[in-house]
Amino acid sequence: MTVDIAHSLPDRRATGPVPYTPAAAGPLRILIVSDAWQPQVNGVVRTYENLNARLRAAGDEVQVIGPVAFPGVALPSYPEIPLALPYYRRLAGLIEDFAPDAVHIPVEGPLGWMARHWCRANRVPFSTAFHTDFPAYVALRSPGALRSAAGAMTVAAMRRFHAPAHHVYVATAALEDKLRNWGFDNRFVRLSRGVDLDLFHPGPPRPETSEPPVLLYVGRLAPEKNIEAFLALPGPASKVVVGDGPLLPALRQRHSEVDFRGTLTGQTLADAYRAADVFVFPSRTDTFGIVVIEALACGIPVAAYPALGPREIVGADPRLGAIDEDLTAAVARALAAPGSRADRHDHVRAHYSWNEAARVFARHCAELAR
Repeated sequence: MTVDIAHSLPDRRATGPVPYTPAAAGPLRILIVSDAWQPQVNGVVRTYENLNARLRAAGDEVQVIGPVAFPGVALPSYPEIPLALPYYRRLAGLIEDFAPDAVHIPVEGPLGWMARHWCRANRVPFSTAFHTDFPAYVALRSPGALRSAAGAMTVAAMRRFHAPAHHVYVATAALEDKLRNWGFDNRFVRLSRGVDLDLFHPGPPRPETSEPPVLLYVGRLAPEKNIEAFLALPGPASKVVVGDGPLLPALRQRHSEVDFRGTLTGQTLADAYRAADVFVFPSRTDTFGIVVIEALACGIPVAAYPALGPREIVGADPRLGAIDEDLTAAVARALAAPGSRADRHDHVRAHYSWNEAARVFARHCAELAR
């Protein structure tokens, strides 16, 4: 059972059975304190929604404390993302009332820093995760002359945040290497991602057509996602954008030729993947990219820059798509990718599993409990 404080303090939700066997002996009381939580839609939220569903079904009790439980303000330039104000006593009371066996802090935001302080003050071991490349985000939004210094200061803040963690979850080996190069001296645990293969699958074969290829982007419409690189790709091609964010109104006005569909979920999102010829991932800052493996699960080849996530997911396998500093060249190679949609789906099935991710997470929560 999960108590989800992010939506309503007394609200309790239940889900149907999920085929997952817990790694720990007996149920755990797991607390996740996250500045990214529902109703936000992003990779962090989707990661813990999927992990929580499997942990709950296995009998663990999971509580999520999110920013909606606190008075807050909108993140500058991101009005859809709330920042919790520092009501430390309220957070401490919520933690102590739940009496967790394990505490996990996935985001380096106001709630994350307060939860970190509570754990240190009470000598409670906790885990963290590095989901978001905040140094890159800060550098992108800083004036040119200050970018290097702003990035370095943010790296130092990230090192300090994660330093006392019992372990830090990372999605890929490339991300672990990057953090070690930044001077992180932590124990890292690989926590990959998964896909709902009942929803994200190739579907029936698509009919042959003489229409231009369909290029798809799925993600937040914000500067750090580098969406302009996708929109600048030369034709002939039909471009579809799925997602919302602060850039959406201006992009719609400037690019009337692009099909902007807003946020899609569930079957409509899967249908959008299946209707595309290439999935384009223009971000240079993402540490993974769940949308990349969702596209592959639907059989769609991927074109991307050599960012951390795509570099490890797609690699040098031409069946999966193409990684290139020239995004136009990557798209051309992805359009000509060998293999079938079923090949790409099978690759995701073999390498990415939410059940396996939940086992890893539960096993290390049990470590914290001990």
